[in-house]
Amino acid sequence: MTTSATDKVTVTVYVDVSPAAAFAVFTDEIDLWWRRGPAYRVAGKRPGVLHLEPRPGGRIFEQYRDGQALHEVGRITTWQPPDRLGFEWRSITFVPGEVTQVEVRFVASGDGTRVTVEHSGWSTIRDDHPVRHGKPTVEFLGDLGRWWGALMSSLREHAAARPG
Repeated sequence: MTTSATDKVTVTVYVDVSPAAAFAVFTDEIDLWWRRGPAYRVAGKRPGVLHLEPRPGGRIFEQYRDGQALHEVGRITTWQPPDRLGFEWRSITFVPGEVTQVEVRFVASGDGTRVTVEHSGWSTIRDDHPVRHGKPTVEFLGDLGRWWGALMSSLREHAAARPG
């Protein structure tokens, strides 16, 4: 399947750690760097924990309300440490069958790693879907790119603050 510019966003960040360390930070420490608040988590400002099960078919999910509620963000579709991670992504507003895809690549660059996130599949989500917040496609994708940009900034900052 070919994707168009109106189907995806791509964001790249440089992290000052090796690809293996960047992959580990992204996956093993996802709850530590993924921003909190209503724009990034179902639990919003309330305490919630983001989990990633490290294997093909593993879940990415947020557990909240003292462990009584769970939102499955998606399933791992590609698990190739330290180079590549792929997963489905579903908004809390998605109905069964609605899904988008995220691919994350970790490429050595100088003394660190270039981490690139591509989030695609938006052409399958109807234009008036609540996830789009009433915005035209170009504006929505711009907002989504900034959303991922903020998350990748958090990843970079968290990786830089790690000991050793």
